[in-house]
Amino acid sequence: MYADKPMQGHGLMQAIARVNRVFRDKPGGLVVDYLGLADQLKKALITYTESGGQGNPTFDTAQAIAVMLEKHGIACDLMHGFNWDKWITGKPTERLALIPAGQEHILEQEDGKKRWVQVVTELSRAFALCAASDEATEIRYDVSFFQALQAALNKQSSSNRKTPGQIDAAIRQLVSKAITTEGQVIDVFTAAGLPKPDISILSDQFLAEVRGLKHKNVAAELLEKLLKDELKVRSKRNLVQSQVFSEKLRKTLNAYHNRAISTMQVIEELIKLAKDLDAATKAGKEMGLTDDEKAFYDALAANDSAVTAMGDDKLKLIAAELITQVKKSVTIDWTLRESARAKIKVMVKRILNKHGYPPYLQEEAVKTVLAQAELLCADRV
Repeated sequence: MYADKPMQGHGLMQAIARVNRVFRDKPGGLVVDYLGLADQLKKALITYTESGGQGNPTFDTAQAIAVMLEKHGIACDLMHGFNWDKWITGKPTERLALIPAGQEHILEQEDGKKRWVQVVTELSRAFALCAASDEATEIRYDVSFFQALQAALNKQSSSNRKTPGQIDAAIRQLVSKAITTEGQVIDVFTAAGLPKPDISILSDQFLAEVRGLKHKNVAAELLEKLLKDELKVRSKRNLVQSQVFSEKLRKTLNAYHNRAISTMQVIEELIKLAKDLDAATKAGKEMGLTDDEKAFYDALAANDSAVTAMGDDKLKLIAAELITQVKKSVTIDWTLRESARAKIKVMVKRILNKHGYPPYLQEEAVKTVLAQAELLCADRV
């Protein structure tokens, strides 16, 4: 906040309270005083504290510097043995090459990614509070590299949770030329030396390139991101398929994170999973089914006993009829109205009975079909 007009009392305290409001990764505010409001602030503070107010409207710069230097030291310890001098002196290609190499260095350590994200988050908060200090200026290039490395690691996560990247723009203004990407988001594929793929087509060529990456932990992280992104897309179209492959992915990653399998083994497992996912997509076309029909087929065939009892042709016929009837029967708000859901449920049971779907499997099949119907309708809104 830039103070360019006189303020006092309640108005002054309210203005400072607003700019100091903490939100997610925002640790505080900055007030630039052009008028000299120190006396008015002292008087306002007396009134504030006498009225029962708590907390400090300003922070101790020395304390912020101490925290910043402490977190910087921890980050440097995590990067022990890794030289990032090229981040300052190197050519753009050399600077970019530091990102996957730095990721590999972090990922090789026990809980390295988690520890790195945490310490750089804390370092960034402290840095933002004292960025104009001599101490901050001295380590600004280190901070910029640490933040770039953190951004790359966070970029590989498909989580929707916000990261310290939200405050990067403000920090870059203070760091000046320290951020070599000029404000651009680091692309994980470019940093790894790969062309950015269409995640819906995990081609053999791309998977082979991933397998041949120098930094194996980075390769594993890239494959994890790709598969999670692809499954997120499929979860909106094919419920059963996304659930089955998500569970396989979860088990594989758990084994990897628990060190039960090596980095090379997890890469091979993830590549196999990617190919199986691609094969599942092609299977629907080979069966002569549309994507929607394949989704309902998978809902009916979720139990192997149903496939054995009915056969593929019968299940394909039921899936096609379900698609037609669901599209005719649903209304915009059918998922919110119990009576409408009951009507759809009766219709689904009638179709299953008509085609001889095993009675002992119907209850679970109806639940899955209804859930798939909700996805179908949501996709049409």
